[in-house]
Amino acid sequence: MSVSKPPPPPSTSHLTIPPSSTSTPSSSASSPSAAPHSNAIPPPSPVKISMQEHFAINVCPGPILPIPQISDFFPRFHDYPCTPPPPREKKILKEETFNGETGGGYKDGERRESNEGDREEALDSDDDDTYLGTLEFTLLFDQENNCLHCTIHKAKGLKAMDSNGLADPYVKLHLLPGASKANKLRTKTLKNTLNPVWNETLIYHGITAADMTTKTLRLCVCDMDRLGRNEFIGEVRVALKKLREGENKRYNMGLERIAQNKETNNQTVEQGAVVAEEERGRILVSLCYNTEKSCLLVGIIRCAHLAAMDSNGYSDPFVKIILQPDMGKKSKYKTSVKKKTLNPEFNEEFSYDVPLDQLAKKTLEISVWDYDLGMSNDFIGGVELGINASGQRLKHWFECLKNKGKKVEFWHTLTQQGAPSSDKPD
Repeated sequence: MSVSKPPPPPSTSHLTIPPSSTSTPSSSASSPSAAPHSNAIPPPSPVKISMQEHFAINVCPGPILPIPQISDFFPRFHDYPCTPPPPREKKILKEETFNGETGGGYKDGERRESNEGDREEALDSDDDDTYLGTLEFTLLFDQENNCLHCTIHKAKGLKAMDSNGLADPYVKLHLLPGASKANKLRTKTLKNTLNPVWNETLIYHGITAADMTTKTLRLCVCDMDRLGRNEFIGEVRVALKKLREGENKRYNMGLERIAQNKETNNQTVEQGAVVAEEERGRILVSLCYNTEKSCLLVGIIRCAHLAAMDSNGYSDPFVKIILQPDMGKKSKYKTSVKKKTLNPEFNEEFSYDVPLDQLAKKTLEISVWDYDLGMSNDFIGGVELGINASGQRLKHWFECLKNKGKKVEFWHTLTQQGAPSSDKPD
């Protein structure tokens, strides 16, 4: 669209007086030949300008600037393919002047440094990955029962992971080094929230004082996705050596994206022997000699952190116990099978009729197996208690003989050498 506009008059004045349609008699009388002469001059040709220039000239006294199009703000209106418009630069307001100087009376260095610091903070706050949320939890180490209680309270301000601007968060726990399904604990999943409240207590069994000096607890917050893979939001790590015995310590930590560092790798390498031994698992056994019935009561309470023997990452464990030298069928017992678990709880007790004077010469062999239907069972680990044992195993046997009528419970680490020699997998 174009508009015809006559050229401006040659007058140098800013204000122009339009010509009068009626002339006075004196003017017409003084120049009788003016009218015919003016009719002889042809009108000037009109100048064509665009509508954009027309508005720019009438509105802006300065140079003509391009008018932003709607496609600059909505790139999908462009013909495909298109290049996105360049990002707009943030306008920085000039500092207020005071007494004709910039900086409002401050020194040049002080005002400039403060403004640069504020500017960096503003840029950091715009980054989506700088703030992932916070996690509030409580840890309690019960050394008497060898338990680590982890109470997950709540999370706040989690990063949105779903298309609706929310998330379906849950928390999973691991013990480092040696993270696996055996030491994995998980809370329930809460739907469509960025501020979940769990108030759920998860317990690690079989945690000794030595573990508290070498282990690190990792708490990961993830978003559950039914149609795809669960997404990682952030994690926190707590060195258990900072937690005192019996101390109920509350934490409120910001989530981070922590990658494997050199310190963690070195710690894993240095303690490789300990980790390899613990990968087979642990077992909680109770011993009690009943003087009234002259029998030894053996309790298989539970196992923890067993090695996975099946393709699904779990095992179907059961426990065999034998009192050596072999006393026939009365010396062999077997617990029930617990399906698809690496932390089974048995709570089963068995009795051996044996005099006290002969008990000191006996050896109790305990082995943990993985049950396989139609195939030979897989050996997971074992432990031997008796006069020929050493360390914690020998101490447990002596405590049983010393404290008659009292139930003595100890955690023992399963080893490959603990496999019974006389008993074959059936």
